Amino acid sequence: MPAAAPHPLVVRGRDALARGDLRAAEAAAEERLKTAGRDVNALELRAIIQQRRGQFGQAARTLDAVIGIDKQADWAFNDLIQLFMTHGKLGDAEKVARAALRANERNPQAHNLFGYILSEMNDLPSGEWHFRRALEHAATPQAAVLMNLGLNLMRQGRTDEADGYFAKAHELDPRDLKTLAYWSTLHEGRGDLERARELLDRAAAVSSPDQVSLLRANWFARAGRYDEAFAVFNSFTTLSGAGHLERGRLNDRLGRYAEAWADFVEGKRRLADEGSGLRYKRDAVEKLFTRCGQFFTRENINLLPRAALRRDTPQPIFILGFPRSGTTLIEQILCSHSSVRAGGELTFLDDLRRLANDLLPDPEGYPESLAHSWTADHHHVASLFRDYYLARAEAYGLLSGGKAFFTDKMPFNEINLPLLKMIFPQARIIQAVRHPLDVCVSILSNNMTHGFACGYRIEDITYHLAAVFALTEHYRGALAVDDFVLKYETLVEDQAGQTRKLLEYLGLPFEDACLRFHENRRYAPTPSYAQVAEKIHSGSLNRHRHYAQFLQPFVGRLQPMMDRYAYT
Repeated sequence: MPAAAPHPLVVRGRDALARGDLRAAEAAAEERLKTAGRDVNALELRAIIQQRRGQFGQAARTLDAVIGIDKQADWAFNDLIQLFMTHGKLGDAEKVARAALRANERNPQAHNLFGYILSEMNDLPSGEWHFRRALEHAATPQAAVLMNLGLNLMRQGRTDEADGYFAKAHELDPRDLKTLAYWSTLHEGRGDLERARELLDRAAAVSSPDQVSLLRANWFARAGRYDEAFAVFNSFTTLSGAGHLERGRLNDRLGRYAEAWADFVEGKRRLADEGSGLRYKRDAVEKLFTRCGQFFTRENINLLPRAALRRDTPQPIFILGFPRSGTTLIEQILCSHSSVRAGGELTFLDDLRRLANDLLPDPEGYPESLAHSWTADHHHVASLFRDYYLARAEAYGLLSGGKAFFTDKMPFNEINLPLLKMIFPQARIIQAVRHPLDVCVSILSNNMTHGFACGYRIEDITYHLAAVFALTEHYRGALAVDDFVLKYETLVEDQAGQTRKLLEYLGLPFEDACLRFHENRRYAPTPSYAQVAEKIHSGSLNRHRHYAQFLQPFVGRLQPMMDRYAYT
C-alpha cells in the first residue's frame, strides 16, 4: 500500500468504497486528482474502482502511471501483474514481474507471482526458485506461496516434497480450498484414492459440496463409481470447460460416443473462451514452417556447425512425438531404468530459437539467423547452444545423481530437429508414433496447451498435426536422423520385445523394472498420469473408430501420415 498519509478526499473515497458506493468513491478520487495528478493514493483508489467496474485497460494504465511516479511502489507492480494474469495476458504479466524485481528484488509477492508465471510457462525449476525466494523475503510464511510451491513440485513429479508443502500450507490456512483440492489431486494421482477422498471431504467441509463437485466426480470416475460420477455432473446447472471434458471422458468410457464428442467440443470451446479467447495461430505456424522448410535444406544443414560430445555430463534422450502419442509411457519405461532420469517436457530447444536471435542478430530472425554460424567467427555457437541446453538441464537437477541419461519429451520438438542435431549430433532420438486419428481424439478430450494453441478445435488439431508431419518429413530428407521409431500399438502388443529393442538402441542393458514401469512411484504430471500407473493394456487402441462420423472430414488431411506408418 502507498506509504504517504492519504489526503482527506482519499479517505472519504475509501470510506465510500467500503460502503460499496463506487460513484461517491470515484468523485472523491477524481476531485483530488484534479489538483494533485501524481497523488499515488488517489491513483490507487481510481485503479480499484476501475477494476471493480471491469475497466481492465483503464486500470492497467492507472497502475502503470503509479509505477512511473514511484518505482518503489511494490503494490502497484503486484496489482498490475495480477491484473494481466487475470485477463490471460501472461506475456505482459511476465514483463511487469521482471520490472518489479529489477525495482526491488526483495518484493516477496513479485517473486511469488513471477514463480507462478514461470510455472505456467513450464519453466518449473525457475518457478520453484522464485517461490523459495518469496518465502525467504516474506516476514512470515505465506500459505499461498507454500501452496504454489507444492503445486510446482507436484508438476515436477517430486510428490513427497509437494506433499510436505501442501501440509504446511494447510496448517497455516486450514480453510483454503485450493490447497486441499491440489493436495487431493496429488494423492489421487499417486493412486491413494482413500487419502484423496479424505482431503476432498475436508475441502467440502470448509467451503461447500458444490465447490468440490468436479473433483468429486473425477474421484468417482477414477474409482470406477460411474453412476455416482454422473449424478454429480447432473447436479450442475452449467459446466465449465474442464467439467465438459471430464464428463466427456466418462461418456467415452461407457460407450456413449455421440454425447462424449459433444462434451469434448463444448469443453474445448469453453476452455478457449475462459483463456481470454485462445485461438490457433495458423498464420504464424504457416509462416514459421515455410521459412524452416526453405532454410533447412540439405546444403544449408551441411554448412551448420556441430557441437562436440560433452563426455563429462549426462546426455539427453529425446522422445519426439505428438501429444497423446505415447511419449509419457515411453518416458515412464525409460526412467524405470537405473541409468535414466525423467526430464519431462523441457522447453530448452524452443528457448534456443530465441537465443539464436540474441547471439546471431538478423533482420529476418530465426531460422535465417543461423546462416551467420557459417562464418569462422560464429562457428562456436553450436557449442554455446549445447552448453546453454545443459546448463538449463543442470538447473533442473537433471545432471546430478549419477544417471547417464535424462529424457526430454517436449511435444512437437520435431520442429526443432535441425537445432537438435546441431548441438547433439550423436543424440539418441525416439520417435513416438500413434494412429493420428487416435491422437486427434485424445487431444480433443484433454486440455492440451501445446502447439500454438492447436488443441481447441478438431479443425486446428488436424491441420497442425499434418503441418508438423510435413515439416518433419522434409527434415528427414535433409538430415541423417537415425532415430528409433516406436509405434504405440506395437508397444502395447509386444511390450517386452519392444522394450528390449528400445534399450538396445540406447545402448543400455535390459532391466526388468522397465517392464514394471507402473510400479514406479514417480508422478507423471500430464493427462496420462493415470494410464502410466497401470499395466499396459489395449483399451485405447483404435479409439477413433467410435468417432468416425466426426473425423471423416479430416481423414484426407492426415492420409499422408497414415500411409507413412501403415495405418488404415
